[in-house]
Amino acid sequence: MLRYLPLLLLLLLPGCRTNESPEQQVNDLEITASVKSKLASDVGLSTVPNIAVNSTNGIVTLSGQVNTTAQRAQAESIAKATPHVVRVVDNIQITPKAQ
Repeated sequence: MLRYLPLLLLLLLPGCRTNESPEQQVNDLEITASVKSKLASDVGLSTVPNIAVNSTNGIVTLSGQVNTTAQRAQAESIAKATPHVVRVVDNIQITPKAQ
């Protein structure tokens, strides 16, 4: 399956952002996947679907909703600690659960 990944990327990348080189686009895909993976393992699977991760030129944008400021801070620190991340834009909203 992994041997088909480069072929899949070559087919999909031309339709992606044109302001980035193919190498940078692959790096951004890797950054996004890494941040999402770390969010799932550290923050918890119930919160991850509420957080969107986008990476462009190494700048990671986090958006969505979480229940606590601690979850927001943890998501931001996870993104900042990810290799090749230049900057993190945190647009996560805090919306406490109704009790």
